[in-house]
Amino acid sequence: MDISVIIVNWNTRDLLRKCLESVDQTLQDLAHEVIVVDNASADGSVSMVRERFPRVRVIANDENRGFGAANNQGLRLMEGRYALLLNSDTVLMEGAARELYAFLETHPQAAMACGQLLNADGTRQNSIGTFPTLLTLMMNAPLLETLFPRRFPSKRRVHLGPIEIDSGIGACIMVRKSAIDAVGMFDERYFFFFEETDWARQMRAAGWAVFHVPAARIVHLQGQSIGGTIRSRIEFYRSRYQYFQKWESPPLFLLIRIIIFFRLAANWCLTTFGNLLTLGMARGMRHRWVIYTKLLRWHLRGCP
Repeated sequence: MDISVIIVNWNTRDLLRKCLESVDQTLQDLAHEVIVVDNASADGSVSMVRERFPRVRVIANDENRGFGAANNQGLRLMEGRYALLLNSDTVLMEGAARELYAFLETHPQAAMACGQLLNADGTRQNSIGTFPTLLTLMMNAPLLETLFPRRFPSKRRVHLGPIEIDSGIGACIMVRKSAIDAVGMFDERYFFFFEETDWARQMRAAGWAVFHVPAARIVHLQGQSIGGTIRSRIEFYRSRYQYFQKWESPPLFLLIRIIIFFRLAANWCLTTFGNLLTLGMARGMRHRWVIYTKLLRWHLRGCP
């Protein structure tokens, strides 16, 4: 078995169908299996997969276990030499999986390979992640990318060939099974967000490398697999705190928490002022104020 495709799904039946169709169409020349882990969807996702894709193995959870834990369920069952982890809101373009597979086959030091994510109109998305630090928290990302382009690669720069990176965006990652066996699976303390960043950091700490392979192209309908609710924002903050607590010293972690809180408070003040100036008539400004208010309230309650 060459590749085990693992897709975690939560209430994205139609997107999942398109994702599975792209897998069928583009992996025909590679020996593969497909595992869908469904996190208690209520939209008929499981029945759709069983009816339309009978060869797909389905794990139907009775609760939403989160991204990392659900992927681990698939990883425990995989039979391939590589795992291809896909979000349900991705569509593989022709040759995408083959490019990632060929790269890992010829670069034995690489644990992970990530492709180029695209918007539906073909424009490039950010496909490269850097390990969060106090520097990345304090400074503007485009400024870091301009000043230190090798250390902070940007989607605004066209990469003609594979480059080594800190981490990739988790929508599409191919991972070597032997690296998983050596390092372990996802840290299940993360419910959603930062799982792949933490995993890549573990891989690199163990001596493996992570690469971006731009020839592998994947359409990513960004954010549609998680939604845009306040819960997703809270999970982002929670996961970010978990990441910093795991990888930084206690004094630095405390400083980071203080910085994040005061930046959030400053954004709340700015949007409050903006709403006063516009008499609350600017819908986007009003929405941001609601989000910042709920995030501040969550922080003041001790981030439960």
